[in-house]
Amino acid sequence: MTYVLLGLSLGLSAGIAPGPLLALLLQRSLQHGKASGIRVALAPLLTDIPIVALAIFMVGRLPATWITILLGFGGLFVLWLAFDAWRQATRQFESTPPPSAGQDLLHGALVNFLNPHPYLFWLTVGAPTVIHAWRQMPVWALAFIISFYVLLIGSKVVLAVLVGRAGSLSRQRQWLRFSAVLLVAAGIWMLVSAVQSLGGIA
Repeated sequence: MTYVLLGLSLGLSAGIAPGPLLALLLQRSLQHGKASGIRVALAPLLTDIPIVALAIFMVGRLPATWITILLGFGGLFVLWLAFDAWRQATRQFESTPPPSAGQDLLHGALVNFLNPHPYLFWLTVGAPTVIHAWRQMPVWALAFIISFYVLLIGSKVVLAVLVGRAGSLSRQRQWLRFSAVLLVAAGIWMLVSAVQSLGGIA
Protein backbone atom coordinates (compact mmCIF):
# COMPACT_ATOMS: atom_id res chain seq x y z
CA MET A 1 0.00 0.00 0.00
CA THR A 2 2.88 2.36 0.73
CA TYR A 3 4.22 2.06 -2.80
CA VAL A 4 0.75 2.57 -4.28
CA LEU A 5 0.26 5.80 -2.33
CA LEU A 6 3.75 6.93 -3.26
CA GLY A 7 3.07 6.24 -6.93
CA LEU A 8 -0.26 8.07 -6.82
CA SER A 9 1.19 11.15 -5.15
CA LEU A 10 4.18 11.33 -7.48
CA GLY A 11 2.00 10.71 -10.54
CA LEU A 12 -0.41 13.49 -9.62
CA SER A 13 2.36 16.01 -9.00
CA ALA A 14 4.04 15.09 -12.29
CA GLY A 15 0.74 15.20 -14.17
CA ILE A 16 -0.18 18.76 -13.19
CA ALA A 17 3.33 20.21 -13.05
CA PRO A 18 4.01 22.92 -15.67
CA GLY A 19 6.17 21.74 -18.52
CA PRO A 20 6.41 21.28 -22.30
CA LEU A 21 3.95 18.38 -22.49
CA LEU A 22 1.34 20.17 -20.36
CA ALA A 23 1.67 23.30 -22.48
CA LEU A 24 1.23 21.27 -25.66
CA LEU A 25 -1.80 19.55 -24.16
CA LEU A 26 -3.31 22.95 -23.38
CA GLN A 27 -2.68 24.16 -26.91
CA ARG A 28 -4.20 21.10 -28.58
CA SER A 29 -7.23 21.02 -26.27
CA LEU A 30 -8.02 24.67 -26.94
CA GLN A 31 -7.39 24.56 -30.66
CA HIS A 32 -8.88 21.20 -31.60
CA GLY A 33 -10.92 20.05 -28.62
CA LYS A 34 -10.61 17.63 -25.75
CA ALA A 35 -10.02 14.56 -27.94
CA SER A 36 -6.83 16.07 -29.33
CA GLY A 37 -5.63 16.97 -25.83
CA ILE A 38 -6.40 13.50 -24.54
CA ARG A 39 -4.28 11.95 -27.28
CA VAL A 40 -1.37 14.20 -26.26
CA ALA A 41 -1.93 13.14 -22.65
CA LEU A 42 -1.46 9.50 -23.68
CA ALA A 43 1.97 10.17 -25.19
CA PRO A 44 3.94 9.07 -22.08
CA LEU A 45 2.53 5.58 -22.56
CA LEU A 46 4.51 5.44 -25.82
CA THR A 47 7.72 7.15 -24.79
CA ASP A 48 8.24 6.18 -21.17
CA ILE A 49 8.74 2.45 -21.70
CA PRO A 50 12.31 2.87 -23.01
CA ILE A 51 12.92 5.71 -20.54
CA VAL A 52 11.91 3.60 -17.55
CA ALA A 53 13.85 0.59 -18.83
CA LEU A 54 16.94 2.73 -19.40
CA ALA A 55 16.73 4.25 -15.95
CA ILE A 56 16.22 0.96 -14.15
CA PHE A 57 19.01 -0.91 -15.92
CA MET A 58 21.47 1.95 -16.29
CA VAL A 59 21.02 4.02 -13.13
CA GLY A 60 23.97 6.31 -12.74
CA ARG A 61 25.50 5.42 -16.12
CA LEU A 62 23.86 8.05 -18.34
CA PRO A 63 26.44 10.71 -19.31
CA ALA A 64 25.58 14.26 -18.29
CA THR A 65 26.56 15.51 -21.76
CA TRP A 66 23.91 13.33 -23.40
CA ILE A 67 21.16 14.73 -21.17
CA THR A 68 22.38 18.26 -21.91
CA ILE A 69 22.32 17.78 -25.68
CA LEU A 70 18.86 16.23 -25.42
CA LEU A 71 17.73 19.25 -23.40
CA GLY A 72 18.92 21.63 -26.10
CA PHE A 73 17.16 19.78 -28.92
CA GLY A 74 14.02 19.62 -26.82
CA GLY A 75 14.11 23.37 -26.23
CA LEU A 76 14.33 24.07 -29.97
CA PHE A 77 11.42 21.76 -30.70
CA VAL A 78 9.26 23.34 -27.99
CA LEU A 79 10.02 26.82 -29.36
CA TRP A 80 8.83 25.65 -32.78
CA LEU A 81 5.61 24.43 -31.17
CA ALA A 82 5.18 27.85 -29.53
CA PHE A 83 5.57 29.61 -32.88
CA ASP A 84 3.02 27.27 -34.42
CA ALA A 85 0.54 27.86 -31.57
CA TRP A 86 0.80 31.65 -31.87
CA ARG A 87 0.39 31.47 -35.63
CA GLN A 88 -2.68 29.29 -35.31
CA ALA A 89 -4.21 31.73 -32.80
CA THR A 90 -4.34 34.42 -35.51
CA ARG A 91 -6.23 32.19 -37.95
CA GLN A 92 -9.84 31.18 -38.19
CA PHE A 93 -10.13 27.94 -36.25
CA GLU A 94 -12.80 26.66 -38.61
CA SER A 95 -10.37 26.74 -41.55
CA THR A 96 -7.65 24.86 -39.69
CA PRO A 97 -7.82 21.14 -40.34
CA PRO A 98 -7.70 19.17 -37.09
CA PRO A 99 -4.61 17.01 -36.62
CA SER A 100 -4.94 13.29 -36.98
CA ALA A 101 -4.64 11.00 -34.01
CA GLY A 102 -1.19 10.02 -35.26
CA GLN A 103 -0.04 13.66 -35.42
CA ASP A 104 -1.22 14.33 -31.86
CA LEU A 105 0.53 11.25 -30.55
CA LEU A 106 3.69 12.02 -32.54
CA HIS A 107 3.96 15.60 -31.29
CA GLY A 108 3.25 14.55 -27.72
CA ALA A 109 5.75 11.70 -27.95
CA LEU A 110 8.47 13.96 -29.35
CA VAL A 111 7.95 16.59 -26.67
CA ASN A 112 8.01 13.99 -23.91
CA PHE A 113 10.94 12.05 -25.36
CA LEU A 114 13.05 15.21 -25.76
CA ASN A 115 12.11 16.48 -22.31
CA PRO A 116 14.81 15.57 -19.78
CA HIS A 117 12.40 15.60 -16.83
CA PRO A 118 11.22 11.99 -17.27
CA TYR A 119 14.85 10.86 -17.53
CA LEU A 120 15.86 12.80 -14.44
CA PHE A 121 12.83 11.62 -12.48
CA TRP A 122 13.37 7.96 -13.28
CA LEU A 123 17.12 8.14 -12.73
CA THR A 124 16.88 9.90 -9.37
CA VAL A 125 13.50 8.86 -7.92
CA GLY A 126 11.64 6.28 -9.97
CA ALA A 127 14.33 3.68 -10.64
CA PRO A 128 15.72 3.57 -7.08
CA THR A 129 12.17 3.21 -5.73
CA VAL A 130 11.32 0.42 -8.16
CA ILE A 131 14.54 -1.44 -7.40
CA HIS A 132 14.00 -1.09 -3.65
CA ALA A 133 10.41 -2.31 -3.93
CA TRP A 134 11.40 -5.20 -6.21
CA ARG A 135 13.93 -6.48 -3.69
CA GLN A 136 11.18 -6.60 -1.06
CA MET A 137 8.40 -7.99 -3.27
CA PRO A 138 8.18 -7.71 -7.10
CA VAL A 139 4.45 -6.98 -7.03
CA TRP A 140 5.13 -3.80 -5.06
CA ALA A 141 7.39 -2.49 -7.81
CA LEU A 142 4.66 -3.16 -10.38
CA ALA A 143 2.08 -1.48 -8.14
CA PHE A 144 4.26 1.63 -7.88
CA ILE A 145 4.66 1.94 -11.66
CA ILE A 146 0.96 1.35 -12.38
CA SER A 147 -0.28 3.79 -9.74
CA PHE A 148 2.19 6.42 -10.92
CA TYR A 149 0.98 6.30 -14.51
CA VAL A 150 -2.69 6.10 -13.56
CA LEU A 151 -2.42 9.52 -11.95
CA LEU A 152 0.11 10.94 -14.41
CA ILE A 153 -2.10 10.18 -17.42
CA GLY A 154 -5.40 10.56 -15.58
CA SER A 155 -4.69 14.08 -14.34
CA LYS A 156 -3.67 15.20 -17.82
CA VAL A 157 -6.81 13.68 -19.36
CA VAL A 158 -8.96 15.57 -16.85
CA LEU A 159 -7.16 18.81 -17.72
CA ALA A 160 -7.68 18.17 -21.44
CA VAL A 161 -11.42 17.67 -20.91
CA LEU A 162 -11.77 20.81 -18.80
CA VAL A 163 -9.70 23.02 -21.09
CA GLY A 164 -11.38 21.63 -24.21
CA ARG A 165 -14.66 23.15 -23.02
CA ALA A 166 -13.47 26.71 -23.58
CA GLY A 167 -16.18 29.24 -24.29
CA SER A 168 -16.15 31.79 -27.11
CA LEU A 169 -13.79 31.83 -30.07
CA SER A 170 -12.04 34.93 -28.73
CA ARG A 171 -11.55 33.22 -25.37
CA GLN A 172 -10.08 30.20 -27.13
CA ARG A 173 -7.62 32.44 -28.98
CA GLN A 174 -6.59 34.09 -25.73
CA TRP A 175 -5.90 30.75 -24.09
CA LEU A 176 -4.10 29.51 -27.19
CA ARG A 177 -1.78 32.52 -27.05
CA PHE A 178 -1.27 31.84 -23.37
CA SER A 179 -0.28 28.25 -24.17
CA ALA A 180 2.19 29.62 -26.73
CA VAL A 181 3.74 31.77 -24.00
CA LEU A 182 4.03 28.71 -21.77
CA LEU A 183 5.75 26.83 -24.58
CA VAL A 184 8.18 29.72 -25.13
CA ALA A 185 9.01 29.82 -21.43
CA ALA A 186 9.55 26.06 -21.34
CA GLY A 187 11.69 26.12 -24.49
CA ILE A 188 13.86 28.99 -23.26
CA TRP A 189 14.32 27.31 -19.89
CA MET A 190 15.43 24.11 -21.58
CA LEU A 191 17.92 25.95 -23.82
CA VAL A 192 19.34 28.03 -20.96
CA SER A 193 19.68 24.94 -18.80
CA ALA A 194 21.48 23.16 -21.63
CA VAL A 195 23.93 26.04 -22.10
CA GLN A 196 24.59 26.27 -18.37
CA SER A 197 25.10 22.52 -18.14
CA LEU A 198 27.54 22.55 -21.05
CA GLY A 199 29.44 25.36 -19.35
CA GLY A 200 29.62 23.35 -16.16
CA ILE A 201 30.80 20.26 -18.00
CA ALA A 202 33.43 22.25 -19.89
